[in-house]
Amino acid sequence: MADEVVLLDTWASMFGMRVRLALAEKGVNYDYIEQDIENKSPLLLQMNPIHKKIPVLIHNGRTILESAIIVEYIDEVWNHKNPIMPSDPYDRAQARFWVDFIDKKTYVTWRKMWLSEGEEHEASKKELISIFKQLEDELGDKTFYGGDTFGFLDIALIPFSRWFYTYETYGNFKMELDCPKLMAWVKRCFQRETVSNTLPDDKKVYDYVVAWEKRLKNN
Repeated sequence: MADEVVLLDTWASMFGMRVRLALAEKGVNYDYIEQDIENKSPLLLQMNPIHKKIPVLIHNGRTILESAIIVEYIDEVWNHKNPIMPSDPYDRAQARFWVDFIDKKTYVTWRKMWLSEGEEHEASKKELISIFKQLEDELGDKTFYGGDTFGFLDIALIPFSRWFYTYETYGNFKMELDCPKLMAWVKRCFQRETVSNTLPDDKKVYDYVVAWEKRLKNN
């Protein structure tokens, strides 16, 4: 019997992009159900009653939550092609550490910058740039975070590149100037068809955020 795979997601979510990219890397067919994060559907609330957020992967009727966990699950279940997790236990631990770093730092800092003004805005901008500089240092001179292999940490981070234009516009800085090696890595990632065909246009993400901001101000 064929696998039944359903993804509840929001197109602009960098966390949802991770899951879509992992599914693309594995060549998994799935049904996509777009979610409105400001008006959560009964299906989303039913499938993720704890956190009530996307992405949610439903595999043969069973639910898997949290993007990093979902990506690892996809790698383990569809293990016939394009391994995502490093084979070495130490390398796996390091990749998990940095994905956890991204998840705890990046989105929270961006929201502080986005929704603040003055000194708080400037401090949040510096912190956001510092986060990406640390990730750039971790990359070093490697082709990908997995060395020559596009893997877990690459999949976790590359979706954020779709938000770089938004970060730059709201923060008045340039990633190319502050993190040139990271931006070179972005270009290498986009040479992969799975990446270029899966991730959305960065200007479209910016328009989404502008519209979202207008709704916040009108509420």
